[in-house]
This record gives sequence, structure tokens and C-alpha cells, in this order.
Amino acid sequence: MKPTRFETAIAIIDKKNAEDPNNYQVSGLEYPKELLYSQRMTRKLLQFDPNASKALQISARAQHICRWKIGRKEFPMDRVGYLKWREELKKMHAELTGEILEQVGFDAQFVDRVQKIILKKLIKKNEESQTLEDVICLVFLDYYFDEFAAKHTDEKIIDILKKTWVKMSDTGHAAALKIPFSDKSLALVKQAIS
Repeated sequence: MKPTRFETAIAIIDKKNAEDPNNYQVSGLEYPKELLYSQRMTRKLLQFDPNASKALQISARAQHICRWKIGRKEFPMDRVGYLKWREELKKMHAELTGEILEQVGFDAQFVDRVQKIILKKLIKKNEESQTLEDVICLVFLDYYFDEFAAKHTDEKIIDILKKTWVKMSDTGHAAALKIPFSDKSLALVKQAIS
């Protein structure tokens, strides 16, 4: 049976992310970092919203496509530089994803919808952009938070958690509070949201 356009798009996104030269270790196994991240995004999205549209599923899978190609060090190492880097990444992710979707035969309207979700246009107003933001935050909290928290002061972590919390919906908050945090991480989360 011939794969659908959706399946082909996901396979191409995975192939591109599999080229990530950075590896991430899980249970003693090495994975290309962005391939693992994109698969975690899909898993978390389908847990959070089992009826997620194909557009949203593609957006989640491609949210970090080829992220390693624009290095953080290419921008000033301050808050403004960080935000500029993030904007450049979002644009690249949206453009690459759009090219893939056109290549496999999706129409311009679908491509535009996916790109707007990835760019998180009208967050808080566009339900799919908000769901993507919730899933991004949930993946961070579930898979990367403990490791991240170990590298920074509690004050910095609480500040980041507060900023993360503001971006999330009430449904996202409820899902976050079900994550099996370590005692230390749970204490930081509680401090941040109190």
C-alpha cells in the first residue's frame, strides 16, 4: 500500500532530523537529538490531544526540524540575542516544513496552516498554536527538566518555570501537574506556580 502524504511528510521530517550530529542518551542508547525530540513531541501530543489534526501532528513533529543548523553562538549571548535566535529558528522550521509539504503534494492552504502553527501565530487565540505550546512545555517538563534544573540555580529555574506556566493553557497546567516529577523538581514547580 502506498504511504499517504501525511506518512510521507512525517518520514521526510524524521529523515532530516536523523541527520542531527548531536546525540542524546536514553537508557544507554544514543539517538540523534532532534529525532528523539520530535518523536517525544508526537507521543506527548497524542497523549494530550488524541484527536489532534494532521496539521497539528506535522507541526509537532517538525517543531525543531534541523535545529542544529542555526547555532546559539551565532547570536549575542544575551536575552535579545536569545530571542532573535529563537525567531530565526522558528522561521527556518516553518520554511523547511512548508517545502516538505509542498513536495509531497499538500495544498497551499494546508501548508500555510502548518506554518502558522509552527510560528505560533496568535497563540492564546489559535487553538492549535496553543496546543503546540502546551505540548512543547510538557515535553520539556517531562523529559528534560531534571537535567536542565541540575545545571542552574533554583532562582533561575523558578523564573523559567513561571515563564513556562504563563504560556500554557489550563488544560496544559492540569497535564503538567500529572507528570511524575522528582521531589526536588516538584518542589520547584510548586514554588513557581504558587
